[in-house]
Amino acid sequence: MHSYSLIAPAKINLYLEIIGDRPDGYHELAMILQSIGLTDQVDLRANGTEQIRVHCDDPDVPVDESNLAYKAAALMAQQFPESFNQFGGVDISIQKRIPMGAGLAGGSANAAAVLVGIDLLWDLGLTQSEIQELAAMLGSDIPFCVTGGTAIATRRGEFLAPLPSLDHLYVVLAKYRSISVSTPWAYKTYRQQFHPSYARDSEDLAERRQRVHSGPMVEAIAKRDGKRIGELLHNDLEKVVLPAHPLVDALKREMAQFDTLGVMMSGSGSTVFALVDSQAQAEAVAQQLRQHISDPDLGIWTAPLIASGIQLVRPTPSQ
Repeated sequence: MHSYSLIAPAKINLYLEIIGDRPDGYHELAMILQSIGLTDQVDLRANGTEQIRVHCDDPDVPVDESNLAYKAAALMAQQFPESFNQFGGVDISIQKRIPMGAGLAGGSANAAAVLVGIDLLWDLGLTQSEIQELAAMLGSDIPFCVTGGTAIATRRGEFLAPLPSLDHLYVVLAKYRSISVSTPWAYKTYRQQFHPSYARDSEDLAERRQRVHSGPMVEAIAKRDGKRIGELLHNDLEKVVLPAHPLVDALKREMAQFDTLGVMMSGSGSTVFALVDSQAQAEAVAQQLRQHISDPDLGIWTAPLIASGIQLVRPTPSQ
């Protein structure tokens, strides 16, 4: 038997459009998602008990049943009871680098890593599609986190279509550590304010969904045109999050003054990212930002855009 260590990348949204309501209570979305090289590491080891135990080096991360990594392991135990009975529970250790409450899908990435890791640990032999089906039972971002790269995500975010890689570009990410934005709050508030703009029937939903597939952003990605991609960055949730969080709004305005391809809030926030065309430019923008905003509460990271999701670090024989 082995333990497994996996790399779990964060994601940003290059495009996020809220199209309308869904019968299941979620929003109908059209997004372009992108993996970045800001990653957590998730280690899994069979523990010889019937317990699922989560450990994390960040004391602010919950390690109880509310943690998505725990939920992922519990789902695998429920879906594959014979394997759970054979191999027993797991210890899940998370080395946290992706900030929490940031709109970067850190928790979703950890859950995706657990699904992939338990598939290996229990020798289930699941296909990527089968793992993504399980992931969709846990959360809308998790299927993308399994495969990563660059992709169009529609419906509630779980229906994916891959796009050409953008791994020649970089991002500078900035987040006030003390500011977290609730994703349910962001979508609920958007619905309250903008519901009249929602698509009204299935034909309208389908047309607006398809518009993203054939739209300017996808064309720019196909051409690997960083300048055009930066110009087309779009996030509907900025309309409600930025007015409610003036510091995040000011952060975006500050970053927009630098030499970048474009600046936008990721997901429901509170991370703001600047898209740039090289590592050197990313480091220069990060340095400028530190000089302009000296607040120790502000975290700043640089990362490449990457073409992969969950990656295996190493299998190690059990001692």
